[in-house]
Amino acid sequence: MAMSGGDHGSMLSDINVTPLVDVMLVLLIIFMVTAPMLEQGVEIDLPRAEAQAIESADKKLVLTIDAKRRVYLGKTFIPFSQLFDKLKHNEKLQTEREVFLKAERGLPYGLIVQVMALARQAGIDKVGMITESAPQDEKGAETEAGVAPTKSTSGGSGT
Repeated sequence: MAMSGGDHGSMLSDINVTPLVDVMLVLLIIFMVTAPMLEQGVEIDLPRAEAQAIESADKKLVLTIDAKRRVYLGKTFIPFSQLFDKLKHNEKLQTEREVFLKAERGLPYGLIVQVMALARQAGIDKVGMITESAPQDEKGAETEAGVAPTKSTSGGSGT
């Protein structure tokens, strides 16, 4: 039997990429709309400071203290009585030996120093302080102000 029509056989073997492109564009739009809505961390009122932002290539662990004096490691709530154990047994903290501290503006200085001392006792050598940019910066973005090794020469931890 002879096939008539000539090119009909070649049309069946071609892949139509138009529906694939349509689906990919829809997925791209969904991603672009939902990505800014994803929040990370705990919402707190940060103190303002004039400091240059430190570029961070990878995700660092953030220790957050909110206005009610609750402590979070990332988004996970940690009771203050268990803070030392959680810091001591966190694999990422023990390998990197670095954490960023983000605390509510109105908290007492003693509480911040106490958390920093616990971090130092847990083997964390570097504690970075996260603040909000100064008003003249107009960006209002968070700034990681100085990551310096903690020293225990004066009986406490300092940055």
